[in-house]
Amino acid sequence: MRIIIVGGVAAGMSAATRLRRLSEKDEIIVFEKGPFVSFANCGLPYHISKTIKHRSQLIVQTADDLRSRFNIDVRVNSEVTHIDRDNKMISVNHDDQQEKLYYDKLILSLGSSPVIPKIEGLHTQSNIFQLRNIPDLDNIMSHLDESIKTVAVLGAGFIGIEVTENLIKRGFSVNLIERSNQILPNLDIEMAQSITNELIKNDVRINTGTTINKVSRDILYLDNGMSIQADAVIIAAGIRPNSDIAIAAGLKVGPNKGIVVDHDFKTSDSNIYAIGDVISVIHQITEQETLIPLAGPANRHGRQVADAIHGLSIKNKPEIGTSIVKVFSKSAASTGINEKQAKQLGLNYHVTHTFSYHHASYYPGATQVMMKLIFTNTGDIIGAQAVGNQGVDKRIDLLATAIKFRLKVDDLPELELTYAPPFGAAKDPVHISGYVAENIINSRSHNIQYNELENYRRDGYLLIDVRSSQEIRAMGLINGFINIPLEKIRDHINQIPKDTGIIVSCATGQRSYTAERIFINNGFRNVKNLDGAFSLYQLMYPQNIVK
Repeated sequence: MRIIIVGGVAAGMSAATRLRRLSEKDEIIVFEKGPFVSFANCGLPYHISKTIKHRSQLIVQTADDLRSRFNIDVRVNSEVTHIDRDNKMISVNHDDQQEKLYYDKLILSLGSSPVIPKIEGLHTQSNIFQLRNIPDLDNIMSHLDESIKTVAVLGAGFIGIEVTENLIKRGFSVNLIERSNQILPNLDIEMAQSITNELIKNDVRINTGTTINKVSRDILYLDNGMSIQADAVIIAAGIRPNSDIAIAAGLKVGPNKGIVVDHDFKTSDSNIYAIGDVISVIHQITEQETLIPLAGPANRHGRQVADAIHGLSIKNKPEIGTSIVKVFSKSAASTGINEKQAKQLGLNYHVTHTFSYHHASYYPGATQVMMKLIFTNTGDIIGAQAVGNQGVDKRIDLLATAIKFRLKVDDLPELELTYAPPFGAAKDPVHISGYVAENIINSRSHNIQYNELENYRRDGYLLIDVRSSQEIRAMGLINGFINIPLEKIRDHINQIPKDTGIIVSCATGQRSYTAERIFINNGFRNVKNLDGAFSLYQLMYPQNIVK
């Protein structure tokens, strides 16, 4: 059987090597448009700063390696230009020479391409770059010489953020430009704020809610009326599936232009399969078609499509989109859907924010992980986000596993995790998120969000901060709150009418939950806990903190 694979990076090469492991008889041919196969495209930004010192470290396997080890016919600099479905033939352009080949099975691993916005003057400039492959990286590296002082990065998603960090580490001045009202749009705004602060701390100039209208030499004109000087521009304004050749061949694509596939990755043509960034997948939470262009799923697709072609059963479950990004000393990760998406879907959901140490607080080096859990009235976990200096990946990986296998919030405290003071806490941040969510589900606690506080203030609620007076002096107090330390609540409780509406807060929400329970157990019925408490509120509204 002759199996032709179009695209030789993550998904395509994963498919090719798995196919060979399953059979020595198949003829496997891989066509790659560029000069490199099996390269680490996720590592490209880190060569800019020489965090990854040598370009060769980004090349996982060469075409020659793959030929000798796996007996795979790898052809680089070869672009497949046409698919003749009726005759099961493809047309290939190599060195301006056209070739036609027959296939028994065709796998499209076409990947994705950067979205290039329509900007006046863009195509007349020689200082505009993108970063998707090694030739792009070579182009950037050859231009980033001593004459370059300032660089603008258009797009504050994963690639834009990673490029920004590595440009700063290289010594450039960076302007980051993002069309939406926040960086990292996959996160909710309060979770992205901590990363915004980290970028600002490292001298990144951030411009959100705007984009580039016009480029004229080294001046960028933004649609908000500002102009920015930049010696170079790197565009990272999103990606789109490379499905043009599939569309031209009449294969079915979704509204997002991703190729539609079945459980076995078959397209609308039973002899053609598609995998990786180019396909439309079903999201487990929304049950809708979407694009999830991530390396993990792409590599899994490659293995699974090989199994399917050889008649083996595969799982290929709906996807949830789990991702992480490093930003200087912090990292941010997410899984499932965010709160913006939950609102758009009209779901009835709850949100909790927790601040917990990544390992035992008394062991040196403990840092807090800020976590957001999104869950339904029935306890189904639909999304999670985390930001912190350490331990973020572990917690989101745990919650991604919980979502994937449909655990509920009351299952989270049941997770048995490794514990010793240098590695974790007896109550892990994931356990704590579960406990807090369980209290919400069972109406043992009622929380309000940071952006709802003003409404309760206007309605005359009594606002009580239960931190110590020393903490208040050191960190300040949210405007309108009075300070009654937790240990003094019982001393003052008879002075407060039981029909008073009360909002309680502390540093993170844990002590204020204890205060909430004290009030409730003493006959108060309208008591709410400020979710995330002072830590979250001051992150979003520092101007409302009184010191």
